[in-house]
Amino acid sequence: MAELGAHLTAASAGDDRPSIFEAVAQDSLMAAVKPALQHLVKVLAESNPGRYGFLWHWFDEIYVFLDLLLQQHYLARCSASFSENFYSLKRIPIGDCRQHPLATAGLPKRQHWKSLLLLVLVPYLKGKLEKLVSSLREEDEYSIHPPSSSWKRFYRAFLAAYPFVNMTWEGWFFIQQLCYILGKAQHHSPMLRLAGVRLVRLTAEDIQALEKKLAGATSDQTHSIKTQVQSAVRKALGGIAFSLSTGLSVGVFFLQFLDWWYSSENQETIKSLTALPTPPPPVHLDHGAGSALLPKLKTVCPLCRKIRVNATALSTSGFVFCYRCVYSYVKTHQRCPITGYATELQHLVRLYSPES
Repeated sequence: MAELGAHLTAASAGDDRPSIFEAVAQDSLMAAVKPALQHLVKVLAESNPGRYGFLWHWFDEIYVFLDLLLQQHYLARCSASFSENFYSLKRIPIGDCRQHPLATAGLPKRQHWKSLLLLVLVPYLKGKLEKLVSSLREEDEYSIHPPSSSWKRFYRAFLAAYPFVNMTWEGWFFIQQLCYILGKAQHHSPMLRLAGVRLVRLTAEDIQALEKKLAGATSDQTHSIKTQVQSAVRKALGGIAFSLSTGLSVGVFFLQFLDWWYSSENQETIKSLTALPTPPPPVHLDHGAGSALLPKLKTVCPLCRKIRVNATALSTSGFVFCYRCVYSYVKTHQRCPITGYATELQHLVRLYSPES
């Protein structure tokens, strides 16, 4: 009986550890919120660029500032991030195994600030790095640079190394989650380990303490001017964070729906259902001046009169040219060289054959 009681006690002590499904779900919550908000801002900016264009231009910085307020509010109030609190979890310092502090006690300062930086700064820097890599790849593929450019050699080496760095990063997270599933680690994420904390479930005492703290905050009376100012600032920041958290809590499923609706896979399905019929070729080329530019061989570029290199089509007219030729022409004249249709650089479409 004594052995059975000890086993049950140990099992109940381990029940505070969240499952891998809870841990991964709270990680994916904020990851689903940002793309949906980004699309919302994009719609606003496209509808009224003069008024909302700055929101789209500075979206990453605005989002990281709001995320900072939100995570600071929840770390100070609940010892957890917004998504962790949403799933009734809290953070405790590593090595605190005898008795967990209440969620209202907050984290030690060192763990608090490390948690805040890792929650907000790391995703921001990772997003910026991914955008930089994407722009460098696009520039390397489409722009014209001298072959001996030292800068081009440098960023080509960077682009070659980035997939391996990213694979190592993702592999680190995967191995940590695997160790967590097998019971060999206290954390499902390396970020928790770097912050010096681990996740546990909220207890009934935690919930009662949070309710009392919320009720007491509304009834506190301050007397001195300094404390009144500090209290007003805290209430303002807390109000902003509370408004954000309430709005996100209410709209989280709607935002996840938007994220799915505007995903690349779903958009391909929508485009296939709503695609317009293929327009006919321009009819005025039979007797127009533009028809004189068309070569007899389909593999010849109409501009340089040589075999096409890096075949590129214009989405405005459908004609195919060398990339270098049409890039320079459209950049200078902003129109199709055959039809005269208004054309921008974004209308250039690179063509790939099975041989390439």
